[in-house]
Amino acid sequence: MGIENFMEIRTGGFYYVDKTRLIKTLLENPGKVNLFTRPRRFGKTLNMSMLKYFFEAGSDSDCGRIVIR
Repeated sequence: MGIENFMEIRTGGFYYVDKTRLIKTLLENPGKVNLFTRPRRFGKTLNMSMLKYFFEAGSDSDCGRIVIR
């Protein structure tokens, strides 16, 4: 129904704005385990994809520039 892969967003010329500040929250409050509970069709797959590419930035699967403000 939408794009579920962050790499597809980055390479397809789209913009993605994470208004939830998920990455910032995870960096400021690290935990051994993080539980992400969200309603159905609420972006869980895309958020996990975003986190994967953010934390792998600079590796072979570099998805381009990610900006955190």
